[in-house]
Amino acid sequence: MNPDTARPRLAWYGDDFTGATDTLATTAQAGLRSLLFLGVPSAAHLERAGPLDAVGIAGAARAMGPAEMATELEPVGRFFARLGAPVVHYKCCSTFDSAPHVGSIGEAVRCLRPHLPTAWVPIVGGQPNIGRYCCFSQLFAAAGTGGEVHRIDRHPTMSRHPVTPMGEADLRRHLAAQGLPRVLGLHYPSYQTAPAQQDALLQHLLADAPDAVLFDIASPADLAAVGRLLWHQALQAPLLAVGPSGVEQALAAHWAETADAHPAASAPLRPPRPAQGPVFVFAGSLSPRTGEQVAAAHSFERLSLDVRDLLSDPAAARHRCQSVLAALAAGQHVLLHTDAQARHGDLDPHAVANATGELVAAIVNACAQTSRPLQRIGIAGGDTSSLAVQKLGLWGLACEGVLAPGVTLSRARSDQPALDGLELMLKGGQMGPVDLFERLLRGLA
Repeated sequence: MNPDTARPRLAWYGDDFTGATDTLATTAQAGLRSLLFLGVPSAAHLERAGPLDAVGIAGAARAMGPAEMATELEPVGRFFARLGAPVVHYKCCSTFDSAPHVGSIGEAVRCLRPHLPTAWVPIVGGQPNIGRYCCFSQLFAAAGTGGEVHRIDRHPTMSRHPVTPMGEADLRRHLAAQGLPRVLGLHYPSYQTAPAQQDALLQHLLADAPDAVLFDIASPADLAAVGRLLWHQALQAPLLAVGPSGVEQALAAHWAETADAHPAASAPLRPPRPAQGPVFVFAGSLSPRTGEQVAAAHSFERLSLDVRDLLSDPAAARHRCQSVLAALAAGQHVLLHTDAQARHGDLDPHAVANATGELVAAIVNACAQTSRPLQRIGIAGGDTSSLAVQKLGLWGLACEGVLAPGVTLSRARSDQPALDGLELMLKGGQMGPVDLFERLLRGLA
């Protein structure tokens, strides 16, 4: 069991908000009392949250350069050190898209490692429930939910990512370029051996003093073995782990098989209920999957947004905002989406995300000042999600339910009464089935 029941057993930092909410859902589904804070929490917000088994912090390190990451992660590391959880997880994207100059996973390890008495860093590659697999240290990913699986350097979207294109499938090489030169691999066939042999193999790798050990996840059957290895090590000394929500899935799979290690379950998650009142969705991602979801959103009034006008013409931004507010006031569901015909690859991605985040926050805040504040919203696009939520002034998110693998419906915690309880769906561009926005309306109950 957890050696100190007053401590959470798990803490995580998500390098973007959409991925952080996926981890929130994973911990909640595992029966852990979980809350995702939108920044290092104050003592007052920690007290309001109540007892927690899993504590998350949503950030935006994925879009930051090394110096900005250091500023972002230093207070996070100090907070996690005080928290004392056996496992601290730096949650990166399941596709590991990152680079030495932006969202560097190596820089994140460099920043967080001094705050934990950890001699090595486990890296979990793969998250099967969303089509991510790591075999012999090579990363593979499905193209959209249920799509064809590609090696990551041949993936139709991730190999051409506008900011962090993935040109290397071997995660050991990919991470070496980011300041982790000695990453050793523990490969999935070893999980078929007896636990004692798995322990011996891990100790053999650790004897070589690597920067990190990369654990394959080739199928759901691999999760429990990896979770056992991580948890046994964490009970000896706190671990800094890296990877997608496969870290939590592995731990949960082990806990589910080990009665004396399983936490007392919180209330089970229920399927999301139908929305009450008009729903506002902003789709800022230019992913082909998001485009399919926009086209299938037949219950919404769909309005396009020219990002160039948004950046250059404040009057155009005000006009589009008023159009959305008028439709919502009339009781219509509104989907505002960036114009997929006007690819904006020559524009500063951060400027685009900041402007769209401000627009989303302005719409939600304007509705909050009326007698009919929004009760449910959705945002597609990692950077836009992060910046919009930050500008709303929320301090926490609890898991309300799961709309699809990798897509969480969260409930906001806010000091503003009109925003406290707001339901949010934050999703990455590739996540979710084609009918996702319709699901956001009707729920799954």
